[in-house]
Amino acid sequence: MRMPAAPSSAPVRSTSSSLKPPPAAERVYTHIKEAVLDRRYEGGTLLTEGDLADAVGVSRTPVREALLRLEVEGLIKLYPKKGALVLAVSAQEIKDVVETRLLVEEFAARKAVPASPRLIERLEQLLEEQRQLAEAGDLAAVAVTDRCFHAEIVKHAGNEILSRLYDQLRDRQLRMGVAVMEAHPGRIEANITEHGELLEAIRAGDAEAAALVVRRHVGRVRELVRGEER
Repeated sequence: MRMPAAPSSAPVRSTSSSLKPPPAAERVYTHIKEAVLDRRYEGGTLLTEGDLADAVGVSRTPVREALLRLEVEGLIKLYPKKGALVLAVSAQEIKDVVETRLLVEEFAARKAVPASPRLIERLEQLLEEQRQLAEAGDLAAVAVTDRCFHAEIVKHAGNEILSRLYDQLRDRQLRMGVAVMEAHPGRIEANITEHGELLEAIRAGDAEAAALVVRRHVGRVRELVRGEER
């Protein structure tokens, strides 16, 4: 009788979806969202399904799916048979984001004190990354690192509900951050300096000083995006 073949010792090729490229609609969504957040597609830009399909190399069907998703997120407005309009950052949105950031971040700055060595080390790392990215002139990456610096403090406040609330502000923060740096290049270095001041206040265990730095730092966003700095 012929014996069954022994199981192969060769590694089995994974069929995990992680090895496959993202679905077409997801690729379109990522393309548009990244371009809106780093302002390659500025507010007021009209996007057409055909142009987007060509840019990503897909049919129009996944483009429509992605645009519907982005409209729900408040980044674009769909106009039938015309296209999608990239929405500009409104004065009300700026006000709402800054007020929410102040509520969350001032609380978090106080709660993060006394800080763990892990938090201090992570903030030092992010601050150095921000300096290097600023020197390279990568504004989109600077905005991401800027946001990560504040998010790390919020995370270490130990309130999961506040952390989830703060995460919902991410896209708006990134978009406003790039807008500020483009309009006010000198603000890049000022942000880094203020982050250093916040780090030192947290390192020193001074909760009220940390909250004061946050209040000044975040409050400047509203003024700068409104164009109030001359």
